[in-house]
Amino acid sequence: MAGYLTTHVLDTARGLPAEGIRIALYRVKGNSHRKIAETVTNSDGRTDKPILAKEDFSTGTYELIFFCGQYLAKTEQSGAEPLFLDQIPIRFGMSDPEVHYHVPLLLSPYGYSTYRGS
Repeated sequence: MAGYLTTHVLDTARGLPAEGIRIALYRVKGNSHRKIAETVTNSDGRTDKPILAKEDFSTGTYELIFFCGQYLAKTEQSGAEPLFLDQIPIRFGMSDPEVHYHVPLLLSPYGYSTYRGS
């Protein structure tokens, strides 16, 4: 089995999946960032397919950027400008070429958390 990467976003303030959040995935090497994928969350707060598929997977350091500002504004949770949370970067490493990595985002208007899921 080859490794792959998935993600999803849950709006913990509303108790709902976060639909319509744009997500970009970057490969990080030193000070260099190269965008390798971009997607949007569906009605379940997930992406329609893995953000990094098995055939494209390789170990290394990556960064997911969740563009949450527009979602928070649309759901009337953003507060005044400038937004407290607009873009949320999560940098992580993937060291096992045979593992499914899952990096979710738990979002609220003034905080967030993540973990290595399954």
